[in-house]
Amino acid sequence: MAEAVFHAPKRRRRVHESYESPWPIPFAQDCGPQREFRMFRAEMINNSVVVRSPEDIGQLYGKGYFGKGILSKSRPHFTGSDAKLVAKWKDIKTNMPIITSEKYQRRAEWAAELMRRQGQEESAVRRVLEEFTRPLERPRVGRAEGGQLHAEPRSETASTSEGTARSETLSVTNGDSGRADKAGSASRPSDCLQEGPGPEPLSTDSLDECVPEDPTPRPRVGRCEQDGPAPACGPQPEDSSRGAEVACADQECVLVEEVLCDGSPREDAPAGELVQRKQLVCRRNPYRIFEYLQLSLEEAFFLVYALGCLSIYYEKEPLTIMKLWEAFSAVQPSFRTTYLAYHYFRSKGWVPKVGLKYGTDLLLYRKGPPFYHASYSVIVELVDDRFQGTARRPFSWRALAALSRVSANVSKELMLCYLIKPSTMTDEEMGSPECMKRIQVQEVILSRWVSSRERSDQDEL
Repeated sequence: MAEAVFHAPKRRRRVHESYESPWPIPFAQDCGPQREFRMFRAEMINNSVVVRSPEDIGQLYGKGYFGKGILSKSRPHFTGSDAKLVAKWKDIKTNMPIITSEKYQRRAEWAAELMRRQGQEESAVRRVLEEFTRPLERPRVGRAEGGQLHAEPRSETASTSEGTARSETLSVTNGDSGRADKAGSASRPSDCLQEGPGPEPLSTDSLDECVPEDPTPRPRVGRCEQDGPAPACGPQPEDSSRGAEVACADQECVLVEEVLCDGSPREDAPAGELVQRKQLVCRRNPYRIFEYLQLSLEEAFFLVYALGCLSIYYEKEPLTIMKLWEAFSAVQPSFRTTYLAYHYFRSKGWVPKVGLKYGTDLLLYRKGPPFYHASYSVIVELVDDRFQGTARRPFSWRALAALSRVSANVSKELMLCYLIKPSTMTDEEMGSPECMKRIQVQEVILSRWVSSRERSDQDEL
């Protein structure tokens, strides 16, 4: 049998972050009064494990690269800004999201649809949105090419105090990235992932119930179940004659690029056509979208079982290890097999990720995706000690050659990971994670045989 040759991992050209602890837990020398053991919290919603606390998200992804953002490619850093507008208005020093007027109108329509589903009258919906989407006072902070940031004044009757403006927030959130695009056309009550201003999630309420606004300056977000948005039901805005300016908080407001006419015709334009200039207007965001961290079932169980730093809740009740093993096995039939391989490679120092985009079970990274490209594409099979068993994905020679060629084209090596269990092990024993103690692992690396290369090597000998 030919011996596999180890190839060094391919390092990424540009690395924009530093390597932290490979585990989201403090080591023995780091433990002390300032480094206490931290328990993270996740929830099982729609057969997925989701972390909602921003502090927990930063720790889990930053230390070990567990999970991925539901609105981002990998690292959860969704800001809601339009990338082209951010580049265009790069001279503007602000942390607020910058979006187009079309996107802002779409969010306003989503908020209106949600209020209609709550049973509010059309006149009330129009009145709330008209007052809520008025421009806010904002000082000039700089100039950018192609436009100027103006502090658009508000009428005296439209001005409100800071506390009133914050209590009128119609902040809503969605449970996944695809839900936001379809919220406007939904016709049935839906549920969502939601969080309040603190790290602990709020209690579950029905969509038909209104959650009164918190009188504190920071607004609370309305709470609902899974899979869909819902607005916070605070007091409706009222016309006020108070002349106080509205304080614009970065978490509640967005900058909208709008086209305004200055009233003077262009020299090179047809008669009657006015000059159009674009500027940024500060407005309150009627539909807030939050970033969450989604863990794969293997990652979630590893954090619970191997590291003991995560608690997974379902309907406010924490799930035990056995309940998680059974639930994950029911949701994903191949969970037991893939988790055994995940646990093995994680313990060896690799960072396994889902390999679906390359047609395999796992991808193995050294340190993490920001530092190295994946080194191996792994296919996992569970067999007995005589290498017999029902193959999860039986390969023909043609399919195996095609998969090997795909892996080679993306600079990865194809690995077959065989999980060898004793022939005497029963299905009841596999019903507990303790079965890992009797499992052996054997890796086989497949390489494409090139006849011309092999012939030249023989000629040199």
